[in-house]
Amino acid sequence: MKKTLLALAVASIATSAFADNKQETSGDNIEHITILSHTDKLRTEAGSTTLLTEVELEKFEYDDIHRILSKVPGVNIREEDGYGLRPNIGFRGVTPERSKKITIMEDGVLIGPSPYSASAAYYFPVPTRMTAVEVFKGPAAIKHGPQTVAGALNFVTRQVPEFTEGGIDIARGTDGYQKVHGHFGSVVNNVGFLVEGVNLKADGFKELDGGGNTGFDKNDLLAKFNYQLTNDGVDHTFGLKLSYADEKSDETYLGLTDADFAENPYRRYAATQPALMDTKHQQFMFSHNMSDDNLSMTTRVYRHDYERAWLKLSKLVGSQASLSAILANPEKYEREYAVISGTQNSVESGSTTHYLLMGTNDREYFSQGIQVDGNYDFSIQGVEHKLAFGVRLHEDEIERKHFTETYEMEDGFALKTAEEAVFTTTNIENTKALSVYIEDTVTLGHLTVSAGVRGESMDMYYTDKKDTDDWQKKKTTIWLPGVSGFYQLNDDSGLLFGVHQGFVPSSPKQAADIEVEKSVNYEFGGRFNDGITQFEAVAFFNDYSNLKESCGFSNCGIDEAIDQEFNGGEVDVYGLETQFSQRYPLNLQIDIPYGFVYTYTKGEFKTNFTSDFDQWGKVTSGDSLPYVPEHQFAFNIGLEASEWYTNLSIKNVSSMQERAGDLVDDNGDIIADGLNGAKTDSAITVDISAGYDFDKYGRIYLKIDNLLDEEKVVSRRPYGARPGKPRQVIFGYKYQF
Repeated sequence: MKKTLLALAVASIATSAFADNKQETSGDNIEHITILSHTDKLRTEAGSTTLLTEVELEKFEYDDIHRILSKVPGVNIREEDGYGLRPNIGFRGVTPERSKKITIMEDGVLIGPSPYSASAAYYFPVPTRMTAVEVFKGPAAIKHGPQTVAGALNFVTRQVPEFTEGGIDIARGTDGYQKVHGHFGSVVNNVGFLVEGVNLKADGFKELDGGGNTGFDKNDLLAKFNYQLTNDGVDHTFGLKLSYADEKSDETYLGLTDADFAENPYRRYAATQPALMDTKHQQFMFSHNMSDDNLSMTTRVYRHDYERAWLKLSKLVGSQASLSAILANPEKYEREYAVISGTQNSVESGSTTHYLLMGTNDREYFSQGIQVDGNYDFSIQGVEHKLAFGVRLHEDEIERKHFTETYEMEDGFALKTAEEAVFTTTNIENTKALSVYIEDTVTLGHLTVSAGVRGESMDMYYTDKKDTDDWQKKKTTIWLPGVSGFYQLNDDSGLLFGVHQGFVPSSPKQAADIEVEKSVNYEFGGRFNDGITQFEAVAFFNDYSNLKESCGFSNCGIDEAIDQEFNGGEVDVYGLETQFSQRYPLNLQIDIPYGFVYTYTKGEFKTNFTSDFDQWGKVTSGDSLPYVPEHQFAFNIGLEASEWYTNLSIKNVSSMQERAGDLVDDNGDIIADGLNGAKTDSAITVDISAGYDFDKYGRIYLKIDNLLDEEKVVSRRPYGARPGKPRQVIFGYKYQF
């Protein structure tokens, strides 16, 4: 089953907001999808793409990808644990749930545990060890499938240095936060190497009934090797990348009643005491880059293995009410609520017995393949062409081994009983996919046009290991065209446009009546850059012929519907992305960089229907998509001198609906689970950072996240109100040589 596959794929010309695209051929840069560098020249390529460089990432020293992406327009997020351990990221109004609707890559290679068969990104790279983050939206995204409706996210790891260099970053903070991050690299006899390690941990900011940590401990190790040579005018770079990561986090899906949240938003009920997420991730990649004056091609052979086991409260034995209903109506379900909160025992004389059913979602994944990225520059009758082309052959698989165990509440503590574990879900989903694309970019006078097409052919297989009659094979093939352009008005400004076909595959388990997700996506805008002021505004419209969603423990929590997908029919999502930045010299020693990002997004269902999917319910045409904030605004300003800096970030996110319509039963009666008409809190989050450089003795930094210590409901999914991270103060020291 776990066979190594062979293939080709392409990394193409893409663009960075306020950055000029510069296609490099150096093998040191193969981690990037494209090399994007900041210059004063107006960027003339089409498409909505943003580059966050190492300099930008170091300003606030964020470990949370949610906070990092707050500087990128068009990103919608649903927070969950406060630390960004399980990110929920969407672009342009797609569901942010487990980031499953965006294509996630590391060094240009799919990094999700099983991006075709089970796209929920329970593994996510540690942002701390990244030196750049690339975000692709619009027509630029079709080169980086399989998910092409929303966009793609590429993490760039540290490159093997050309000379000996290294560094260390040590930090301590409130709630037991600790960070130790080190790297060292050099070159020996034309063989370069890099070793890097990160440990992040925290005791957690929640207060667990009965005591105990609510934090996490993450390790991430990386080793890289490369060898460079030149033969007959062709440069070659061979690379090997090995990495290992693990995590243990005391995380739960269970939130609070609204009343308990108002009293103490950081409380955690006694029933969550045993909760634990335990993960391991291993990665292998061999790469080869060859380049001359006209051709650059990179081959990557990769294999990822990921395993995770998450123990968490699933339900109460002996109760017909879901956990959501219990927390929404603690007066109605007084006995159940008392057991969950630990104020009553599971077994009480004269009362219904309620044991805690703890489910462990034990899963193993692999993802493997080979891809080749190529760019070829040529001229036909005086017209310059930049051709991007490729093919990728990929296989991934998920094996589920879910089981439940019985615990009882006794004197405020959740204790495991002697009953044996019961396996509930044991199945396998597997996909073999061949993807191809080709894109040609030409410049005719002031107009630059890119036209291309992406193809996906997927052979999918599902089987239930407990029921040999429950299996399915299916094949899906689709072609996704796209065209984009940029018209340069003058040296400082221009207009961009684009249209492409978006696509999200259905999983191997889904029946034929569950359609794939498809949309036609449009964008139009303009940009300005005179070397001092940069401004860009892009309007977008995504016309879905069918919106698709799936039920998971994180967004639905209904046992009977887990892993089931649902059709949402026609949906329109439209909005505006704007960003502005400028650097003002206060005097000869101090600069004031500042800028803002604003996003308006509106998503609307276009048909009437009643869905069993918990986030939709009884939908009326015109109802809004859940977890899509209508307004998002971020303002950043700093003071920078040669030895010191300080930065201030202010972000405002409007409230989001928790459900599109009312949830109803088979008789059409409303089910009261606290989510009908509920919204998350609108919130203003203020972060600050400062640092002082001691030159050869290193740099110290101080950062405060959530300076105003704002308490907010970021979500009520899957069970009860959940808070964001409270004020966190971190002091650190960095030294590089």
